Amino acid sequence: METALITGANRGIGLALARQLKDRGYQVIGACRTASSELHSLDVQIEEGVDVSRGDSLRQLANNLRGHRISLLIHNAGIGGASSLNGIEDELDSWRKQYEVNALGPLRVTRALINHLRNDSKIAILTSRMGSIDDNSSGGHWAYRMSKAAVNMAGVTLAHELKDRNIAVALLHPGFVRTDMTRGQGDVGPEEAAAGLVRRIDELNMDNSGGFWHANGERLPW
Repeated sequence: METALITGANRGIGLALARQLKDRGYQVIGACRTASSELHSLDVQIEEGVDVSRGDSLRQLANNLRGHRISLLIHNAGIGGASSLNGIEDELDSWRKQYEVNALGPLRVTRALINHLRNDSKIAILTSRMGSIDDNSSGGHWAYRMSKAAVNMAGVTLAHELKDRNIAVALLHPGFVRTDMTRGQGDVGPEEAAAGLVRRIDELNMDNSGGFWHANGERLPW
């Protein structure tokens, strides 16, 4: 049986991914800080108390998963927050936290679980087209944009570093999704976004590893 680990699996896109991958026959491991009743209702393995910005938390996760082989690692955990040029001095804690979770989090989780990955595993990093320099036509959302641009670079570098192990890496934009982060605004719901993401993961291979896609299949500019 294939095993998928999803960070931030307690709600939104992560929860929808957990549900859909379980329905496809995956053994799903839902990692999150605090599990929701919805996640519990899926009857998947839950790893609670996981904070992607804390080394001790990730070491504990790795220890808990001793003996597991992960075929699909999905980095879904992410946050937004206040960030403006005028308010930067007062908002620095928010800027730093977004960078720690959105940019460093996927790398730290990958490093913690590197020995749990198979030599043909796949890694999907949920990023955002807001991290695209070419696509930035409105400004604003400084910290979020910068953290996602950073994780885009991290994902491409990871794809190169893991090539010898035949581990493919995808950078995936889910779309403008109606979640708590977007205050319920968006063009698609979590289930539709997750379905598109799963299709992109199905298409991921060593030839297209390191690519940046919209969940709808559109190749996105850097």
